[in-house]
Formats: sequence, structure tokens, C-alpha cells
Amino acid sequence: MPMKTKNEWMQSVYQPATQKFPERKYNFKNLSDMDPEPIYTADDLKDWDAGRDLGYPGEFPYTRGVQSSVYRGKLWTMRMFAGFGSAEQTNERFHSLLKAGQTGLSTAFDLPTLMGYDSDHPFSKGEVGKCGVAVSSLADMEILFRGIDPEAVTTSMTINSPANAIWAMYIANAQKQGKDLTRVGGTIQNDILKEFIAQKEFIYPPSPSVKLVIDTFEWGPKVLPKWNFISVSGYHIREAGATGVQELAFTLADGFHYVEKALERGLDIDEFAPRISFFWDIHNDFFEEIAKLRAARRIWARQMRDRYGAKNPKSWMLRTHSQTAGVSLPAQQPLNNIARVAIQALAAVLGGTQSLHTDAFDEALALPTEESAAIALRTQQIIAYETGVAGVIDPLAGSYYVEKLTDDIEAAAMGYIEQIRMMGGVEAGIDNGFFQLEMAEAAYRYQREVETKDRIIVGVNEYVQDAVEVPIQIIDPAVEELQASRLAQVKRERDPQRAERALGALRDTAVTGANSMPAFLECAHAYCTLGEQMDVLKTVYGEYTEPVMV
Repeated sequence: MPMKTKNEWMQSVYQPATQKFPERKYNFKNLSDMDPEPIYTADDLKDWDAGRDLGYPGEFPYTRGVQSSVYRGKLWTMRMFAGFGSAEQTNERFHSLLKAGQTGLSTAFDLPTLMGYDSDHPFSKGEVGKCGVAVSSLADMEILFRGIDPEAVTTSMTINSPANAIWAMYIANAQKQGKDLTRVGGTIQNDILKEFIAQKEFIYPPSPSVKLVIDTFEWGPKVLPKWNFISVSGYHIREAGATGVQELAFTLADGFHYVEKALERGLDIDEFAPRISFFWDIHNDFFEEIAKLRAARRIWARQMRDRYGAKNPKSWMLRTHSQTAGVSLPAQQPLNNIARVAIQALAAVLGGTQSLHTDAFDEALALPTEESAAIALRTQQIIAYETGVAGVIDPLAGSYYVEKLTDDIEAAAMGYIEQIRMMGGVEAGIDNGFFQLEMAEAAYRYQREVETKDRIIVGVNEYVQDAVEVPIQIIDPAVEELQASRLAQVKRERDPQRAERALGALRDTAVTGANSMPAFLECAHAYCTLGEQMDVLKTVYGEYTEPVMV
């Protein structure tokens, strides 16, 4: 007996059924405002070609993953975002996490460091060590990674405007330990475009800021071939209110912008592209997040090969770190966030991430306690070893819904990407407020859905109960005094002439347009402070003030 078509089934079975049991009065749209149909069948994939659109893992277009064996060969790298207080305190947490089974380090820096200020700057007062670890010179970096072998443990560092200087400090520390830089692996976020779009931790105007990024593209592959010198970040774009489709589109547009700027400099795409990595936010809509990661790999592969002419298959591979969505974890009933994080982490794994950070349940209250961080790490380990999902590669491949949703997300994201290209590129979009407006409208729509209960958030707008007290991490204000004391000692004990020469050489690279990384590395070895280096560049590049959008 021939199977009914989808339309026949909807008319003969589903619609009569809804007469007896009407559909719930609820917003079934996903977080990107896409309205799913009640059921998906082969009829939804009439134009879908498995060879063209799916393929096998480790093969173009990488929809199913960039490695052939995926988790059958190697589990994703389990990271916990860690950094608070002093370098000593964070070093202790690093060792604790490694002992608990974490396989890579992920470093959070405090706000002064993110903004390029030393811990003793007046603007740093009250913020030292609060949202991450304070790092003002190589002396802090040496303590931060004391007892950790940079050849054995990969390290991710979330730093952007001052990324070149912080990376140079990490490299200088490895050199002082006598390590082989060709064996040192890790990732520096170094994605300045998303700062202008979302996070707003910028120092210099867009053009010189991007120039500093491309310096790492040029220098990095020759010196640290295992290092990912950029992690193009959708995470902060999503946390600022973007939808999943917007996150995907704006992030890939940023990535393509960096590629174009590197090509303008005359760099070989197949030398720098294999070290570009990406960083995604994994929110609550389970299938949307899985499809987003699959669509991201496919778009990147097709664009890198067909538009930009990359020949090396490694240049086509979009390699991914993911983090569960901090913005989705409310302060109300915080223990519920353990369930949210588990579901989000499972989506990241089924989407084929190579690296994963799981947020702690107390994310909205403070930096994680040691206990909440351990629960977050155990969540990944339970998924890896107890659920069976790591035993089959891309187990949702061929699902009518997942494949159709992957196609729809790809099409919607490409629509945004082409729109950005038509307006003159990412920097033009920053200047005219395009990204801010799109994200603001999406955030407003979501908030209205929550307020009207068109979208239920358990414990926030439904199933509410009295506040639950949980222990939180408190940062000792004495950290500020410790940092100021260490900075004073560094300035007393360093060679002042070497520091002055190093800062002068850094200024020269800004004036002449030469690659800045050798100068940053010399500044690190000379114990120049972060603030000193950033101030030198301000004299050439100036500082960026975001225009007021009317």
C-alpha cells in the first residue's frame, strides 16, 4: 500500500484529530522566529541531495563533522571557563579542574585586562579580579600558568582588543620554560569585530583593530603552527540578544571579513585559514542549535572553496568550540539551570562540536564556586560516558526535520550574509548601526514573548516559587592591593632601558604598518605592562567612541 503524502495525512488524519484535541495555544516558533510544521516527511526534502548536502563526516561539505571518526576517535575537549581574583587563585582553580578530568583550559580575564588597563589604573578600581583573572604583565602570566605544561595542555584565552599583547605574554612564558613553540597549542579569541557588534570591549577604531588581528594571521602559522590565532565568536553576539540565525550569519560574515583582509595583505589562504576557529552559543532550542552547527560547517566549506578559492581541505573545515548559553540561565531557581545546561550541552555534542564549555548553574549570580564548576564539568562527562551519544557519528543525519531545519537555517543565514556584502561589508554594517538594530529588534521580540507568556521560562514567568539561596563566589578586595604591589615590583626590577626600547619598537610598527607581533613579544619579555602597550598604540591609532544611533 503506497504511503500517504504529507498533505494527504495532514488533511485526512491530523486536521480531524485537532478538532477533537486542538493544538495548544502556545508559540511553537523557535528562537529564530521560524515556525515549525507539525510533522516533517520526505516530501519536505524533495530538493535535498544527500551527496551534495550531507556527505560523510570528514568530507566536503562537512555537514556531519570535520573529522571522520568524530567522537569514536577522540572526545570533544572539555573546558571550563575559569579565571577570578589573582593569578595565584586562578592557577589553583586550573590545577583543580585538571585533576577533576578537564582536558583543556579556558581563561577568563577581568574587565580592566579586557579593556587594556593595568590593575592600578584609576579606571580599574573596584573591578580587579571580579569577572576574571587580572593580568597586567608577564609576571602575572608566569604565576597564572605555573606548573602547567603548555605543550601538554591546550589553553583558550578570551581576550580581544589586547589579544596580541596577552598572547605574547603566554608565548614568552612558554619560551622562558624552554618549550618548543611548534608543539604549543591553544586558542586566542582575538575577534575584534564582534566587540563592535556586541560586547563593546574595544579600544581602537575598527580599521587598525582589524590590522592587529591580521598581524596574528601572518605571524602565527610560521611560529606556532598548532595555535588557533582567532576564535571568531558568535557567543557574545547571541548573548547580546541575537537569534540563532543572526548569530550564525553575523559570525560567519566576520570570519569572511578577516579572510578578505588577510588576502588583501597578500597572505596565502591555505596557510592561515586552517587555524581559524569558531565559538558558538548553544541556547535552549535543542534542534535549532544542532542544525545551526551543521549549517555553519556547510556554509564555511562552500564559501571557502567556491568563493575564496581555498585548495587545502583543512581550509574548508569549520572547527568549533561551543559554550552553553549564559544568558539563558536565570537567577530565579538557579538549580533548574543544571537541567538547562545538560540539554544545551547535549545539543552541542549532537551538533558535532570539537570543544565544549558548560556553564555553572550559578552563572547569573557570580563567578562559579568550585562545587558548581565541578557539576558543570561532570555534566559533560555524563554525556560522554553514560548516554551513548558519542558512539554514533552524527546520529540525527537523515532526520526529515533536522535536515530541513539545517537547510532553512543555512538559507536564512546566507540571506543575511549577502545583505551585509551588499552594504559594503562588516565594517560598514558597524558604522551604520545595522547589527545593533537587528539584534535590538530580536531581543525586544523575545522579551515581549516572555512578558506575555507566549514563551514560558520555567521559574521566571511560570512555575514561580520563593527565592532559593545558593552559596556564591566572593572576590576578596585585597586582590587589588596584591596586583598593585606586584606591578610596582615589576617596574622596579625590570630593565627600564629595555622596556623603553620595546615600547618604542611597538610604536614604530603602528606608524609604519609593520607586523606587530615581534614587537609585542619583545614587550612581554621586557616586562612592559599591558596598559603601557595599549597606551603606546593609542597615541597612533586613537580611541574609538561608538556613534549614537538615532
